[in-house]
Amino acid sequence: MDERGEIAPVDPDAPPGPSLGDEFWRDAQLVMPEAKTPISLRVDADVLDWFKAQGPGYQTRMNAVLKSYMAAQLRKAG
Repeated sequence: MDERGEIAPVDPDAPPGPSLGDEFWRDAQLVMPEAKTPISLRVDADVLDWFKAQGPGYQTRMNAVLKSYMAAQLRKAG
């Protein structure tokens, strides 16, 4: 994944994967991801450095941590 959480291009030299067949796709549904809201967020330098050191996609991981915290608080409250 790249910094924005997008999947990198496929290696053109990679071998093809197995065919999944029509049965696999019969009940498939297109699910669009939620749109992200751009914000300006102030975080401590060491926090940002740590997330960036984890590699590309650090903003996506920061969002996942915040979302997990939100879900935990909602479970606790209700």
